[in-house]
Amino acid sequence: MPRKVVTAFLRTSTARPVQTLSTAIRCNAPVSRAFHTSMLKAAIAHPVTAHGPPPNAPSPAAGFGDRRKQQTEGEGDRQQGQPQPRQIKRPMVLKKRFWKDVDVQRKQEGDYQVLLDTRPVRTPAKDELSIPSTKPYLAHAIALEWDVLNSARQALKNHMIPLTSLAARAGDIAQEDFAGTTIVRDQIVETAMRYLDTDTLICWVPEQTDYTPEVDENGQKRETLREAQIRVAKDIIAFLSTKVWPGIEIVPVLDTNSIFPASQTQATKDIIQQWIQGLEAHDLAALERGILASKSLLVAARLVADWSENFRHLQRPGQQKFGIDEAAEASSLEVRWQTDMWGEVEDTHDVDKEDLKRQLGSVIVLVSGETR
Repeated sequence: MPRKVVTAFLRTSTARPVQTLSTAIRCNAPVSRAFHTSMLKAAIAHPVTAHGPPPNAPSPAAGFGDRRKQQTEGEGDRQQGQPQPRQIKRPMVLKKRFWKDVDVQRKQEGDYQVLLDTRPVRTPAKDELSIPSTKPYLAHAIALEWDVLNSARQALKNHMIPLTSLAARAGDIAQEDFAGTTIVRDQIVETAMRYLDTDTLICWVPEQTDYTPEVDENGQKRETLREAQIRVAKDIIAFLSTKVWPGIEIVPVLDTNSIFPASQTQATKDIIQQWIQGLEAHDLAALERGILASKSLLVAARLVADWSENFRHLQRPGQQKFGIDEAAEASSLEVRWQTDMWGEVEDTHDVDKEDLKRQLGSVIVLVSGETR
């Protein structure tokens, strides 16, 4: 661009004074140019000149009329015989208890059944709950469960009726045995054998630990967790390896500093698997509940063998049995040892302890029979 044209353009600009091109070139400074020259204007507030009442409220759009009006129109259409849309049936809310009395009745074939007034208690499969004639205590305990319920909705929760759900599980196994199938049995056996690989009873802590105090508050030597685990497991393993599974050897799965559990021998696994596969329906259902509650196949097997009416040849009259307290201690020994040292959390450890005892107690009631 010629120099004269540039100089004329800069002189005619309405922006702020700027340097000429020759001056900018000599001073080695950038040339500034204005691209906006309009002035800012303040807002003007106009007075309110509107008169009269406020405008009407907005009316709803079509299709959003009053529900009562729609119901009225629907009834008129229904009277005229016009087709109506399909109504959605809401589920019935079981808020109230529909039975008054609970009773135990003996059927003609000898088995027991629990009646809600005149209606028998049924399993989730809609079958009548049948209890063997040799288990009257189980029948009356189930009747007590239903008698303390306040609503029918509570009966839909298994933790409110633990014995009923457990007896129904045993009934399903018995029906499967009668039909000649072993689907449920195979599932229980597979689950039980998986628990044997990491059984709580034989998962011992290492010999050397840095967090084990040598003395208690009274200055006496404290029993270490490992010593307590060996003491409790020794009695249970001795009973199982001499009476229930004679000749087998059960080794601890965690006994060293290694994090990988050891495995039982194949011969030991085969003997235990055959024993579980041959259990009676109620004993098998009780074993499953005991394993899931205690996380230990060995503790559950000891509990079933000590209380089942099918293992009376192993039980000595007058001998102290392996009860709820012993089973709960064996399955939660580490937690009890830690809470004795550091204290327990309120509404946590105490609740878990009582729930564990409740589940182990249901195992004993299910397998027990009439006293001799």
